[in-house]
Amino acid sequence: MPLTPSDLATRIAVEDVVVRAFVAADEQDWTTLEQCFADPIILDMTSMVGGEPASMAPREVAAAWAQGFAPLDHVHHQIGNLRTDVQGDRATVRCYGVAFHRREAARGVKTRMFVGTYTFDLEASGEAWRIHRLAFHLKFIDGNLELEGEG
Repeated sequence: MPLTPSDLATRIAVEDVVVRAFVAADEQDWTTLEQCFADPIILDMTSMVGGEPASMAPREVAAAWAQGFAPLDHVHHQIGNLRTDVQGDRATVRCYGVAFHRREAARGVKTRMFVGTYTFDLEASGEAWRIHRLAFHLKFIDGNLELEGEG
């Protein structure tokens, strides 16, 4: 069945939240990042770090990422191959993702790259969509795994 203009507008609004979250993280715009998340957000990075998914306040995620990115000179996320499913006031976005980290002061290799897929579950909250679950599914990491500890 063809998508209506309203369906397309909703899909764009949903995908825009995902894009804004990545750009905010790269630009260290923690206020905008927090606005992309529901409270609480379920953050699932278990494919990289093990453990269990964490239920966190948006400010806690922003603070953790700010601290984690602080030693780095550049962070760059690139996503593609978005597959978006909207069902009423809920949506899921699945996409490929690559994250690059660079630290000029690192000895040897100055970069690290994470490659994997993301799953975002979103809910409509009034006029806005918010991410209520973010899961990263790591395929591989390449480069300097010790960037933060060097320099």
